Amino acid sequence: MWRQQEALLKAAVDLKIARRKAGLEGTDRSADPALDLPENHLFFVEHPHVLTLGKSGHEEHVVASPERLNELGVSYYPINRGGDITYHGPGQLVGYPILDLEQFFTDISKYMRCLEEAIIRTCGEYGVDAERIEGLTGVWVDADKGLGARKIAALGVKCSRWVTMHGFAFNLNTDLDFFDLIVPCGIGDRGVTSLARECGRSIDEAEVQAHMLRHLTDIFGWKLVRVD
Repeated sequence: MWRQQEALLKAAVDLKIARRKAGLEGTDRSADPALDLPENHLFFVEHPHVLTLGKSGHEEHVVASPERLNELGVSYYPINRGGDITYHGPGQLVGYPILDLEQFFTDISKYMRCLEEAIIRTCGEYGVDAERIEGLTGVWVDADKGLGARKIAALGVKCSRWVTMHGFAFNLNTDLDFFDLIVPCGIGDRGVTSLARECGRSIDEAEVQAHMLRHLTDIFGWKLVRVD
């Protein structure tokens, strides 16, 4: 998935460079199909057990030994997104938008807030009051309770020439014990949670995907073509 994202980002960036050389800027259309606007993509995936460390992360935030990770079948990779250490695994909805933000808005902070907003709205579909915390990325439950706040979704992105990759990880039926292997996102004084834990029941993950897709479409104004 990482290589696929990188390939799509490179193709979009190369196309944008070619468009500029041809005198096309921003959302200018072209009569030449080879110089038309870059395509935008959204992937929903579920990973096996893996830890990923962002560019600004610290290896010491992996508190489990390599032997313990191997015993649990957990892989570990430094990657090129922003942020610190996080866990991906079964029961978690991971979303990777590869977007040319020049077709929407050129504001990476606004982009992050839009991803958070889609997750907040989706939590609301289940009666879970999720919010942001000023100065921190991600989506939180009981955000106003200080150290009692619990992160339900983490975000980390890369942006090159306004083309994004990586995205968000939304805990649905996630086994939260795996977060004990790390200091999640480098934040040691707050916990993590999942939609299942907050609702007290197992969550239909396909239903959550449908809610997320609808809210992302509303927020960004997408026109969708589904590719399986």
